[in-house]
Amino acid sequence: MEDHQTDSSISFLPHLEAKIRQTHNLARLLTKYAEQLLEEYVQQQGEPFGLPGFSPPRLPLAGLSGPAPSHAGLPVSERLRQDAAALSVLPALLDAVRRRQAELNPRAPRLLRSLEDAARQVRALGAAVETVLAALGAAARGPGPEPVTVATLFTANSTAGIFSAKVLGFHVCGLYGEWVSRTEGDLGQLVPGGVA
Repeated sequence: MEDHQTDSSISFLPHLEAKIRQTHNLARLLTKYAEQLLEEYVQQQGEPFGLPGFSPPRLPLAGLSGPAPSHAGLPVSERLRQDAAALSVLPALLDAVRRRQAELNPRAPRLLRSLEDAARQVRALGAAVETVLAALGAAARGPGPEPVTVATLFTANSTAGIFSAKVLGFHVCGLYGEWVSRTEGDLGQLVPGGVA
């Protein structure tokens, strides 16, 4: 019976390596998509977005911020837990940006489709990271922030004005890129042979 357990754990390793590679490749692809989404978002917002030197203020966003500088010093499993938590909040935020952009830029179907795709894809990446964490025996701790609360915050900010809504959407698209890129790097630490 011990031989069977050894055989099953040995056969589990290639499956885990394959899942890590697959998840890493998805994160790499989404990092590229996130760059394209941010460019497309900026193009649709008009001036001053996209002007050289334009740096919009960072508006506070409950439930999500960019990766902290201390993130890199944490063990990989803890970084992946933080990645998973951030990825779980992003779909609701991206959906809220899409809804607001549908009001502000109804003639930008490509942007709206890209935001919808981004929400779906980041949800899939979050689930894949959770699967990797579970396989490593380091499942995420407890439930993440409630998406409804985050979406409500975004809706409350929509009354603050068009420019603020555009800045908030810009910030969400930027955070999407930061977190998928960070997830890609963190998963790269687990890819056999280093970053693939």
